[in-house]
Amino acid sequence: MTFQIHALPKAPFEPLFAMGEAELVERRACWRTADCEPGYPCRVSLEDAKAGERLLLANFEHLGEDSPYRASHAVFVRTGARQARPEPGSIPDVIRRRLISVRGFDADWMMAAADVVDGDKVDDAIETMFANPDVAELHLHIAKPGCYLARVTRA
Repeated sequence: MTFQIHALPKAPFEPLFAMGEAELVERRACWRTADCEPGYPCRVSLEDAKAGERLLLANFEHLGEDSPYRASHAVFVRTGARQARPEPGSIPDVIRRRLISVRGFDADWMMAAADVVDGDKVDDAIETMFANPDVAELHLHIAKPGCYLARVTRA
């Protein structure tokens, strides 16, 4: 089965790049500087920031639907991030090099499946979860901090 990984769109974050510290705090955001590689995965480019690179750290509602699983979490976005558009069936390195929590949701945004896998096995987890016809969409989270990374749909 072919799948498609979707990065977050850059547009919701663009207004934040021009804001001062006080305005960012009001919007649950701040600036951080990457101090290691890998370690700061940009959710727009689906690439790790380089050490010394400045990133926006913002709260993002990644599951905004009316469900008990409604959720938001902190995400990093690089200032010069180019929008990632992975090829269908491909897994970016930013995912492959991490422990990933894979969460499957049905059409009513109820969790229908979940697993934690090494990133180099995430394609197997995607295939297994999409074999369940009740699973409509997957969300990938970095397992240890629990933060949202990307969305996966059938392609």
